[in-house]
Amino acid sequence: MIRRLRLPAAFALAAAAVLPGVAAWARPVTREEAMRAAIHPVASNPDMQAWLARVPVTREFPPDFAASLRGQGPAFIVEMSSAPGCLPCADLWSKLNSLARQYGWHVAVLDSQEAMLRSGRLGLPWVGHPVAWVRAIDDSNRVVPVAIGTDHAPNLARNLYLAAKMLTGVRADVGVRALSKFTGIVGLAPRPANKTERN
Repeated sequence: MIRRLRLPAAFALAAAAVLPGVAAWARPVTREEAMRAAIHPVASNPDMQAWLARVPVTREFPPDFAASLRGQGPAFIVEMSSAPGCLPCADLWSKLNSLARQYGWHVAVLDSQEAMLRSGRLGLPWVGHPVAWVRAIDDSNRVVPVAIGTDHAPNLARNLYLAAKMLTGVRADVGVRALSKFTGIVGLAPRPANKTERN
């Protein structure tokens, strides 16, 4: 089963769970090892679909789910990071836009630099694009992360619902426990261009 990100302590737990042997438990897990265990960079659609196939799909929703999403949607915006050639970004964009049309939400692409700064302010390690947040349209200071990497549409819808609940009064710790865990299915980081010097 896929290892999914939880805010933010699951990095250590995820790494410990996948490291082989008893020796892994004898030493502390580094931040880098924890991130590698939870992040799945993909370069092709088959790779992305293979990781998505491991992700559990939300099947149970509260009775007020659809009504809440439709009723609160116009007050909220989903902002996501993206990068050129990023397959999971295109996949997440497509799913969020479909949910936006269904429930009346707004979706926008967030500048890469702002996305990284926002992750840092929330104490989330930057793992690559896409990352998505929900905020009230009239308040740019209070945001709730709803995806790190692409995900199934039902999981995204659940997280939109819970983000709206948290931003309108549900205790954050209750909402975070109920969030669908983040997949970590992100695009490959672009390689720096080789610059050859001419003599």
